[in-house]
Amino acid sequence: MTAGRLRALAAAVVLALLPTGCGLPDLAELPLPGGAPKGDGYVVTAEFSDVLDLVPQAAVKVDDVTVGSVQRISLAGWTARVTLRLGRDVRLPANATAAVRQSSLLGEKYVTVAPPPAGATGRLADGDVIPVSRTDRGAEVEEVLAALALLLNGGGLAQLRTINRELGAALAGREAGVRDALRQLDTFIGGLDRQKADLIRAIEALDRLSERLARQRQVLGDAVDALAPGLTVLAGQREQLTAALTALGDLGRVGTRVVERSRDDTLASVKALQPILTQLVKAGDDLPKSLDFMLSYPFPPNVTGAIVGDFVNLSVTADLDAATILANLVAAAPAPARPAAPPEVPDRPRTPKPSRPPATGAPTPAPSTGPPQLPQLPQLPDLPGLSCLPDPKDFPAKWTPPEECQLPADCALLKPGSPVPVGGLILPTGVVPAGTAFPAGTELPRDTVMTAPCVLPVTGAVTGQTGGLTDLLGGGRP
Repeated sequence: MTAGRLRALAAAVVLALLPTGCGLPDLAELPLPGGAPKGDGYVVTAEFSDVLDLVPQAAVKVDDVTVGSVQRISLAGWTARVTLRLGRDVRLPANATAAVRQSSLLGEKYVTVAPPPAGATGRLADGDVIPVSRTDRGAEVEEVLAALALLLNGGGLAQLRTINRELGAALAGREAGVRDALRQLDTFIGGLDRQKADLIRAIEALDRLSERLARQRQVLGDAVDALAPGLTVLAGQREQLTAALTALGDLGRVGTRVVERSRDDTLASVKALQPILTQLVKAGDDLPKSLDFMLSYPFPPNVTGAIVGDFVNLSVTADLDAATILANLVAAAPAPARPAAPPEVPDRPRTPKPSRPPATGAPTPAPSTGPPQLPQLPQLPDLPGLSCLPDPKDFPAKWTPPEECQLPADCALLKPGSPVPVGGLILPTGVVPAGTAFPAGTELPRDTVMTAPCVLPVTGAVTGQTGGLTDLLGGGRP
């Protein structure tokens, strides 16, 4: 057969194979081997740390049954994102796992998707992502062979044998010590485990402290920089400081020697002070009270309430009633001892005093030649307050006299230690002085407080009365 006939036969075969009115099909549109099953499906994304040599259009299997294909492989940082297309009828839980496997020893790579070993929840839907924590890959044949070669070529067996022999030689005869060390190590680890929460809190507190120090780094730097001038001054004055410390040591030695030599004299002085201190203790609060009175002398301490600016408000009322004065004197003074009779002396002539002219209508008394006769004194009235005072041994907190005592209104006695009211009077010794509503010399408990109405007013008014003692006691005569 000639060449022309062969060419004609080939052309005829081609024309016979071509459909009428159609051209040659595009090779890019031809389906690739493998791929997803035909029909609708949904897309999920699986993230892998390593996909080996996985390629697009690789199979996706569930229980070794192809249910989809790999559409695309992309990179997001250090993570590989594999887009999987699964058939619509494939039902998997939402927490499904994915792994890259190999069909045979030298076969192709594929992705297997499976439910989790336990705790399947939800349903895997379109657009879901299987994270890296739920993906895995199988070991490569090259990795297995490399590890096997390292082991067989003396990579670790000889060293393990040497380590085992040396460890046995080191522990020989020390089994009890090693066992005790392991027991103590176990106790130590157990203690750390029990204090795990405390250790965590301490580490967290240290972390907060470090964070705060990091925020104040500038402040700490400024503080350290500010210390430099001070350290420079201290360095420059090091000799003076050393000399001062040396001198202080010498002073201490001298002081020790002085104290040792004067110890007996110091003890004698302290013993001599004992009587003085004893008397001060016996004085009690009399000394501070007297010092308080000394600060305002000649006025009582409560005069400070009457001081206004640079002057003092002073109001004095003097009651010069002779009857009251004599009654107080008679009540307060003890009965005097009767003096011995004076020796008789001859009567000397007396010069008569000029008598006052009698009042109109008053008879003129006749002169007497014998010794003068003292008139009969009137009976003294009952002194108020003597019969109604409370018992000093059972003194109340505040004693208000009843009406029969005939004392001024609002006059009251307060128990010792009570605050002194304005215008009041405190009795340090418990003896009532003159000038109060009570007879002078009346004994009350020590430090009794007397209110202001109990103190007699001093008006300064003078009532002119003339006559003898009996006339003054009776009210006087004009």
